[in-house]
Amino acid sequence: MIDIHHHLIYGVDDGSRDLETSVQMVEMAAADGITHIVCTPHAVERYPYQPEVNAERLATLRERVGNKVKLGLGCDFHLSFENIDDALAHPHKYTLNGLNYLLVEFPDTMISPRIADMFYEMMVVGIRPIITHPERNLTLQRKPERLNEWLEQGCLVQVTANSLTGRFGKRAQEMGMQLIEQRRVHFLATDAHDLKSRPPVLSEARKIVAEKFGAETAERLCVTNPLAAFEGRPITEAPIPDWDQPANTEPERPGLLARLFGRR
Repeated sequence: MIDIHHHLIYGVDDGSRDLETSVQMVEMAAADGITHIVCTPHAVERYPYQPEVNAERLATLRERVGNKVKLGLGCDFHLSFENIDDALAHPHKYTLNGLNYLLVEFPDTMISPRIADMFYEMMVVGIRPIITHPERNLTLQRKPERLNEWLEQGCLVQVTANSLTGRFGKRAQEMGMQLIEQRRVHFLATDAHDLKSRPPVLSEARKIVAEKFGAETAERLCVTNPLAAFEGRPITEAPIPDWDQPANTEPERPGLLARLFGRR
C-alpha cells in the first residue's frame, strides 16, 4: 500500500516529535504493508513550511530506515490566500515529490466562495489538487454537495483511513463510506501523526472497503491511485455518476480540464 498523507518529518508540526518516533512510525507502517510514504508536513501559519529543514530531516530519516519503506516529500497544504499565492508562483514547492499533485486542506469554519477560481488557477500552472479528508470537515459534513463542483473541475478526494474505522466519529465514518459508494473518493491515506492516537495503519480501512465495495475498489484507493500520485502519473478513476442520480447511472463525459489531468 502507498500512503500519500503522513506527518513523518519530525519536530516541524503536530506530527512526529522526534527522529526515534519517526523511525518507529516507519516500522509500524511497513508491518502494516505500506511500501511508500509521502511525508507531508503542514503549511499553515502555526507551522510554516520549511523546505530546507524538511529535506534535511527526510535525508536523515532515509539513512535510518534504509529500504524498509520508500519515502517521498510533499505537504499538507492549508488553503490560505498567502499559501495559494506562493504555490502559484512556485508550482512544485509543495506538491507530492515536486510533481503535479497537491494535498489541500480546507478550514473547518469557512470555505471561500472563490475556491473554485483558486483551483482553476492551480490547474493552469500544472497543480492538481487533492482535497484531504472532506468527511472530517464540519462545513462539508453539513453540505457535502459542495464537493461536486470541484470534482467536475478535476480535483480529487482523499479520505482518512481511520475515518472508516470510526476513529473520527460516526458522522465522519458515514460520510466517508457514502463518498466511496458514490465514487467520489480517489485515495485512502493514514494522515498519521503518531504511534497511538493517529497511527500509520491503512490495512484496516482497506479491508473495510474491500468487504463493502470490492477488492478492486480497495486496490485502487490504497495502491493504484496513490502510487500514480507518488510518481506523478494520471490516476485510474471509477466512472463519476450524475450527482442527482443513483451511483450506477451512466456518467457524463468529463470536462476539458479533467481530461487534461488524466481523468478517465
